Amino acid sequence: AFKMSISGNDHAGISSPERRPLERSPNGSGEHRHNIDRTKAFLRQKLHCSRMSGDDLNPAAMAQPVEDVQGDGRWLSQHSRFVQECKDGEPDVLFVGDSMIQLMQQFEVWGECFSPLHALNFGIGGDTTCNVLWRLQNGELENIRPKVVVLWVGTNNYEHSAEQVAGGILAIAQLLTSRLPKAKVVVLGLLPRGEHPNPLREKNSAVNKLLRSWLPRLGQAQLLDLSGELVHSDGTVSSQDMFDYLHLTSAGYRLVTKPLYDLLLQILEETPEERRASLV
Repeated sequence: AFKMSISGNDHAGISSPERRPLERSPNGSGEHRHNIDRTKAFLRQKLHCSRMSGDDLNPAAMAQPVEDVQGDGRWLSQHSRFVQECKDGEPDVLFVGDSMIQLMQQFEVWGECFSPLHALNFGIGGDTTCNVLWRLQNGELENIRPKVVVLWVGTNNYEHSAEQVAGGILAIAQLLTSRLPKAKVVVLGLLPRGEHPNPLREKNSAVNKLLRSWLPRLGQAQLLDLSGELVHSDGTVSSQDMFDYLHLTSAGYRLVTKPLYDLLLQILEETPEERRASLV
């Protein structure tokens, strides 16, 4: 119910530098400084994420909307609602990601722990790193200045390697740190999939390992790996924690979000001076 199809060739709506006629600057150079700076920033980000993934071009770091194969426009409607919420709200904490973020607000833990922190939930079921990147590039960061952004996405990137998924998550984190230079970014590690050990679980674990190495380079981003809370000593995952061995139950959310809640309280209680010092 949470899987949505992604078009591999549909690049409509991707936020990339537009080709426009050069505008004459006052010195007659024919260069429009704003467009040049924007293009350079875009290319630097793309090149960095490509190098991180080890590919010439990382498909998991290419912004892309969801293809509306069912024809009801729900995904775009949710995105539009989030953009409007940016205009209406002043969140201290922004949650963004896939169904793991989206479903959080359906359980008591959201109302008891996170809603009181002045939080917005921008989760959409089935989203990949590509979809989240597109959403953030197209209005979901406008007019807001959260102190913390919680990012949880990547488990739906079925077609991508661990290196590509980690590179896609890194691209989102880079965008967040660039657009919100005073905010801290908390990237939640991918959770185990399946009741028993399997290749997808191993892949998610590999993604977390790469992120643990890469994220500190951004300065204000960190990984919070919650996966160890769910795997028993025999390697199994309980349906009491993950009802379909992918999505969390109410008990599962309470289990894995306790460390997150403690971390958010710590960050939000920092003075502006302490926050700036911790970003150095």
